[in-house]
Amino acid sequence: MATTKIWAIKDSVERVLNYAANPEKTVDSDLKNAIHYAENEAKTENRCYVTGVNCNAETAFDEMKAVQERFGKTSGNVAYHAYQSFKAGEIAPELCHKIGIELAKKMWGNDYQVLVATHLNTGTLHNHFVVNSVNMWSGKKFDCNEGAYWKFRALSDELCTEYRLTVIKNPSGKTTRSIYFAEKNGKPTTFNLMKEAIDFGIDHCYGISDFKRVMMNQGYVVDINPRHKYWTIRSENSKKCVRMYRLGDDYSNDAILRRIRKQELYGLKNARKYDEQRLQMRRFQPRVFVLRGSFKKLRSIGGLYAKYLHYLYLMGKLPKWNQRKPLSPEMREAWRHLDRISRQITLLSNKKLNTLEDVEGLIKGTEKYIDEVTEYRTKIYNKLRRCTDEDKRKELLSKRDDCTETLKQFRREKKIALTLIEDNPRINENVRIEMQAQNLARGRKLNYRKKEYER
Repeated sequence: MATTKIWAIKDSVERVLNYAANPEKTVDSDLKNAIHYAENEAKTENRCYVTGVNCNAETAFDEMKAVQERFGKTSGNVAYHAYQSFKAGEIAPELCHKIGIELAKKMWGNDYQVLVATHLNTGTLHNHFVVNSVNMWSGKKFDCNEGAYWKFRALSDELCTEYRLTVIKNPSGKTTRSIYFAEKNGKPTTFNLMKEAIDFGIDHCYGISDFKRVMMNQGYVVDINPRHKYWTIRSENSKKCVRMYRLGDDYSNDAILRRIRKQELYGLKNARKYDEQRLQMRRFQPRVFVLRGSFKKLRSIGGLYAKYLHYLYLMGKLPKWNQRKPLSPEMREAWRHLDRISRQITLLSNKKLNTLEDVEGLIKGTEKYIDEVTEYRTKIYNKLRRCTDEDKRKELLSKRDDCTETLKQFRREKKIALTLIEDNPRINENVRIEMQAQNLARGRKLNYRKKEYER
């Protein structure tokens, strides 16, 4: 089984570097970085699995650069980066690299220079392809359209079939870059949280009928009707259902049913453990805290800052000793954006912003400062062009760098302030959903205690 992807490498120095002050910097830097990443010795085990197709692996950058300069095409898409990733444990490094070379020759033939590197530093072996965007003979740029992607995947599937490797028959579709890296780093996403909830539901249920109740307590609605072809799961606050088999091999209808029936054998043991935990909770004595002073004299916190503090409390991030976990899936998924929330609450505290009107005023004021500093920096650039005195030039360069740092700070504050306005509706909705989930859980607990009392 091999997954494939291909994308363009573009110029990344348009705003950061000034061409006149740094003449050695060119658009080819992106191409060089891509080649350097692909043939990283730490990833390829001392370059054992690095091969050049229509070029020498040792001088790939120089050869690709020479072709681009010969035809005068050193701008735009300087190269294309592609990968071919195999299923973990299915293929050996030698065969992986061999298939990568064959795929490069079939895809680009003798027209384009390609560097093929096999990375061995992860649990899944994968090939990287760095392709020169300019044809070696005609100077025509490679047309990386949708047809090229489908051709690349079809050729990869043909090679997998030829070498008796599994082929993905029904691809699940494209995953966004942010979601892909979040799942790879173990951060909470919609699918990850669903899998965790299903695993928890199976481990804490006594049968197939009890599974729906446990999932409901976690904020999920599941359809496990045996007459339906696909079992589904969705959040209580969402109308979109997800077919469970898309979450992995362990979450198909048969796999979940098998896991639940296996759990039924240990149902009595889990029930006894649950009763012991409830008995310990009844014996628990709450700690008593004494406040010195008066509640009337305490300073109250309001506005956006108070909203964010409450939001972090519901997430289980404040106070530090807080061990609670949010009940709603939407609030648990919000943990993935904790860095963004931290930057927002820091800006609210430093700038004393209480309302969204204050935030909008900050944005307007920041834009005004940005325009003024940009105009002043432009004047410095004009003076630098005519300046011949070395001391005066150093002074102007120092002022230019100060302006650049000031602009970075203002632009950073403006960006955070814009995210504050953008995230406000979502935060309000998450707080409403979490409070609703808490009220439902409180009602379920009261009904359970009532039934126990009646027994």
